[in-house]
Amino acid sequence: MPYNLGMTEITLALPFALPPPELATDLVRALQTPALAALLARHSNFKHSIYDNDSRVLPHEAWLAHALGLASAPDQPDTGAPLATAVMRGCGLQAEAAEGHWFMLQPAHVHISRTHMLLSDLRGLQLSEADSRALYELARPYCEEVGKPLLHGAPGLWFLRADDWAGLRTASPDATVTQSMSDWLPEGEHARDFRKLQNEIQMLWHEHPVNEARQARGLQPVNSCWLWGGAGPAAAPAGRVTIDGGSEWMAALSSASAGPATVEQLLAQPAPGTVMLADLIAPAQVGDWADWLARMQRIEQEWFAPLLAALKAGRISRVTLWLSHRNGWTSAVSTGMAQRKFWRKPSLTPLLKQS
Repeated sequence: MPYNLGMTEITLALPFALPPPELATDLVRALQTPALAALLARHSNFKHSIYDNDSRVLPHEAWLAHALGLASAPDQPDTGAPLATAVMRGCGLQAEAAEGHWFMLQPAHVHISRTHMLLSDLRGLQLSEADSRALYELARPYCEEVGKPLLHGAPGLWFLRADDWAGLRTASPDATVTQSMSDWLPEGEHARDFRKLQNEIQMLWHEHPVNEARQARGLQPVNSCWLWGGAGPAAAPAGRVTIDGGSEWMAALSSASAGPATVEQLLAQPAPGTVMLADLIAPAQVGDWADWLARMQRIEQEWFAPLLAALKAGRISRVTLWLSHRNGWTSAVSTGMAQRKFWRKPSLTPLLKQS
């Protein structure tokens, strides 16, 4: 393949690539990622940012909304993730997305104990098209009856129009799953209205044949729903981000703004490229660090090593890594010139610099 004479810049965002502080030393010691070590240590710019713990979305969700031109930067006050209408476009609902204020409404499983409720990771629902449609058809008439049209976008990914709920403060599912759910329910003037709608839907689904069949197959019953990502009518996202892996809404969003999805495809284009690799979210959320390490090793082979080689060969001018966990993110920029700083030994120590 000929060199890209125009040069380009590549940004690689990796949610949950930063290990949690309490496990960071052990996890970094276990990593065998020399290309990542070179990109981090031989940098031209490096910064770690603390994220607001009171935010109702995670750093990578705020970053993604900003990269798509839908919200301010993650370090700005009141940053959210108004993603619903952009996700709708990825589901082929462009006309509907152009009118009204829409939220994502996602079927969910809530675990109820004596002291608290926990929202289960939505990726674990394994909701089929048939089950999703059946549950949707139960919920849709009630939503329409109360003036809140409901659309089916994909299995486990629905959209609720609620123009008068535009001021509602909602939390993303991934921000909620490891926390007490009661602290992350929607807040605002119409929070009680949503809770009523949520309760009605829960009663419609209670002991329904769909859920009985799911439990017989060893799957979680769908006993609740989660509202988030509210967005008003807007044009198509201004930015372009390719998303690899993740959840249903990420898959839909990626199809709406998809670009090159491999290193070689990125190198072949003259324009800057931005990719989010979302494969680390699921193991980090459930604390499966063996799986996290295995996925990091795969990313080393498929992304870090080829990007480092291209940088050294002059095929690209700059690589920006954006790595995050729940409470902050690290950005590291490396250039061909920075990689010539031979006195800086490749090291993963920058992953430990989280303050």
